[in-house]
Amino acid sequence: MKRIGTFVLATALAASVLYQLPAQSHRSQPQEIYHRAWQLVRDNYYDASFNHLDWNEYEHKYDNDIKSNSDAYKSIKTMLEALNDPYTRFLDPKMFQDENDAIDARIVGIGINLQQSKDLQKLIVTRTIEGGPAEIAGLRAGDEMVAVDGLSAIGMSPEQAAEHIRGHEGSAVSISVKRGEGEKTVTITRQQITIHAVSAKVLDNGIGLITLSTFISNDASKEFRNGLAKLSNTDGIVLDLRDNPGGLLSNALEIADMLLENGAIVSTISRHGRHTDLASGEPLTHQPIVVLVDDESASASEILASALQDNGRGVLIGTKTYGKGLVQEINRLPSGAAVHITVSRYLTPGGTDINKVGVAPDINVSSKDDQMKVALAYLKEKIASLKPGKNQIKANVSMSPIKPPALANK
Repeated sequence: MKRIGTFVLATALAASVLYQLPAQSHRSQPQEIYHRAWQLVRDNYYDASFNHLDWNEYEHKYDNDIKSNSDAYKSIKTMLEALNDPYTRFLDPKMFQDENDAIDARIVGIGINLQQSKDLQKLIVTRTIEGGPAEIAGLRAGDEMVAVDGLSAIGMSPEQAAEHIRGHEGSAVSISVKRGEGEKTVTITRQQITIHAVSAKVLDNGIGLITLSTFISNDASKEFRNGLAKLSNTDGIVLDLRDNPGGLLSNALEIADMLLENGAIVSTISRHGRHTDLASGEPLTHQPIVVLVDDESASASEILASALQDNGRGVLIGTKTYGKGLVQEINRLPSGAAVHITVSRYLTPGGTDINKVGVAPDINVSSKDDQMKVALAYLKEKIASLKPGKNQIKANVSMSPIKPPALANK
């Protein structure tokens, strides 16, 4: 999936994602692999016109070309590209395994996030995992990656870089980075990394900061719940969704339900109808909330942000979000490969389609440093206006997770 910013933890994970979980299949003949992919798109693609393609034409189009799994993979890629939908795409078995590892919150790599520059020429380190191999080796946010194992990274996509960075646990990779006018090369040993989606801390002014960096991990909603508990005695919460590319739909729904007093969370519209998820009315906290967003806050981040905004539960501060209003389903293919298929579009609680538009903040602040300052100032005024006893977290609340829309293929 091509886009300017891509979320990578030394894997080929795509950013701006909103996924549902894999379907299963067991046949493994090359032509069956291709046909299964064609069938899944036929039955589930959100646009009944298939972006004005005659989808039936593709059912047997490559029969004479498919003799091996590799042939099937190539034909599937070509078929999916015809849809002109960057989010409907093919994953070979290795890429699919990497994605499953990320969902399981464990991965072998060096622990970095990479983002491609707008001219597609530079790879910028946007984050290093705390205590991870890259951080220990001295890499830090803002570094430009210029080479991997001596291979130039100029013009390399984050996915391509991930192919070179990842490897077996205990093996080494050489990373060259540019920082200012200087350049250095470090050798980093790959390790198994536990991906933490949430960090929570109490700031000096008694306000809590909870940073949600991804929705991809199965543990994200559990970590968020624990983060809220850690901040239970603070007067208000800053929720930082900046640079969060999205992830699993179920996480967005569950986290929104932890914060909303009531109301709709999101509506999804597929070829099979419309489904609206509603808050349970049992929030875990009534603390005032400010949400930080930017142009890399995408997909699941936008669902959570707009749910809080449209329901009057939180004020958005920052810049307009990425604008990804489509939902993909992960479908396993025979042989261990997979396809991501766009199965629905979504609307915010207010009925807005934010695809290619984004969510506009309530208070527009372009500077990242200033965004936090404005958030804290706003919360301080908000807290001062509240009566005592309104901001306590509910203890021992038993809440069943909200179920995502029923899948057409499980």
